[in-house]
Amino acid sequence: MAAVSEIRPGTVLDDELTLVERALERATVSSDGARLIDADGASVEVPEEIAALLQVVVRHLKAGHGVSVAALEAELTTTEAADLLSISRPHFIKQLEAGELDYRLVGSHRRIRLIDVLEYRDRQDGRAREALDEMTRQAEELGLYD
Repeated sequence: MAAVSEIRPGTVLDDELTLVERALERATVSSDGARLIDADGASVEVPEEIAALLQVVVRHLKAGHGVSVAALEAELTTTEAADLLSISRPHFIKQLEAGELDYRLVGSHRRIRLIDVLEYRDRQDGRAREALDEMTRQAEELGLYD
């Protein structure tokens, strides 16, 4: 099984998505929850967390967004990680060499755990929010921000 699976916009018909969306909505309202039924008629209960995740996936697909599902233990190449962060690969490699993220070498190639890339992204987002808050505070003090 692949560590990352993707569904691109337009690969699932809107009518099919609407049917799945309605079924998941009914299942969350029902006390029985969501159930899957195989070709032989055997059914299995879908855990609430998985049903909620499926609803999020369906909403994004209906909005025309692509969706990727990845195991947090998956390892990314520097190109994949840089793409995920929307930064250049050379800049990402500088971040690795500065010790911002852990990585391992496979031959001469770097591999970075997805969970580490996501944590790095969250740290960077937090730093950006703090900087913006500080700039806003300074602008208010100077009377530049109403």
